[in-house]
Amino acid sequence: MTRDGRESGWYKWAVVAMLWLVCFFNYADRQGIFSVFPLLEQKDGGLGLSKQQLALIGSAFMWVYAGSGWLAGIVGDLLRRKTVILGGFLFWSVITLTFGFATEYWHLVALRAVEGLGEAFYFPAAMAMISAWHGKETRSKAMGIHQSSVYVGTIAGGAVAGVMGEHLGWRSSFFLFGGLGILVAVVLLVFLKEPSGGQLAAANTDDSGRKPATAFNFPMVTVLALVFIGANSVASIFLAWTPTFLHDKFTMSVSRASIYASAYLQTFSILGVLFGGWLADRLVRRFLGGRPMTQAIGLCCGMPFIFLVGWSVQIKVTLFALALFGFFKGVYDSNIWASVHDVVPAERRATAVGVMNSISWFGGGLAAFLIGYGTKWFSMSLMISTVSVIYLIFAFVMIWGVGRFMSGRSGSNPSVQNEIRER
Repeated sequence: MTRDGRESGWYKWAVVAMLWLVCFFNYADRQGIFSVFPLLEQKDGGLGLSKQQLALIGSAFMWVYAGSGWLAGIVGDLLRRKTVILGGFLFWSVITLTFGFATEYWHLVALRAVEGLGEAFYFPAAMAMISAWHGKETRSKAMGIHQSSVYVGTIAGGAVAGVMGEHLGWRSSFFLFGGLGILVAVVLLVFLKEPSGGQLAAANTDDSGRKPATAFNFPMVTVLALVFIGANSVASIFLAWTPTFLHDKFTMSVSRASIYASAYLQTFSILGVLFGGWLADRLVRRFLGGRPMTQAIGLCCGMPFIFLVGWSVQIKVTLFALALFGFFKGVYDSNIWASVHDVVPAERRATAVGVMNSISWFGGGLAAFLIGYGTKWFSMSLMISTVSVIYLIFAFVMIWGVGRFMSGRSGSNPSVQNEIRER
């Protein structure tokens, strides 16, 4: 261990903490706009936008994010990950700050699109950096801790934007998060470091000191990607429309709706992701498909609560259903990248994450747009209940994929098992 602690010990956890903070802003910055949708609909103080116009604002981010993901993954495998991570962070923070100066509808659409470009470069490079610092003994724990920032950032972005928007105007939270993001990015330029050659080698060797065998199970990668499209479509709908749904259906204030939408869904997702990580680690010891099967359990169990969110006319029941959907969503989310890492080589991890993000967010952007556009003909309650079918369909797709391509017991396929043991 070197004098600054960067070869092992405390610094590899400091890396997780620093990336946790970056990911916090990644999700807080993208979520805030949804909480102020009701304010943007107002003509007095807002921009007088329709739900169809709001739908395009929300989806513009997702479609550009999706279109940039494959490139972000390749760049994350080719360039210094610190440069990619902090360059993207600084870029999207400036864009977030600029939101506060928007005066026209097209400004919001354009800024959301450009923000999607900047944020796309974070996750592929960040997951690869964590894998470089953390070997088989700590990698799953490190990724699980990092994943919690997704939910905390979503809660903070949604709740703060809603409360500040109602009391200080819809622009206020963009000034706050954008300015803080720029400050944090500059600070991390000094403190975030790439792993040394020795640390990188240690993170990618097994107990015998050899680089483990890798596997590329292309059919299972395809299954994981297809399921991610479906799951992320449902998640995008809830991220984009839950604050407006609660505001309109139960005549809540903007601040109350944004807090409820964020706190119930995302807080229970944190519990779900911790449980899902624990369960997957136990199942994968018994058979190769333990991680994706955990995801299938999350989808199956989450489906009835999605239906109940839209169907219920009582606020307590709706919030109860929202919380349990969040929990099982977390169970699915806990193994999104761990499942992929089980079936792709280490040197292609950032690319795999980038491609998965691309295809899933195309679906997410389309789903969020269709829900907003569909309010011309259908109630949002009906549409939310209906999308529960998506969870059920893709749960069966995942179960089929595990049975077809990963049905062996752990240890029956040395190349895949070595990759699993590395984690």
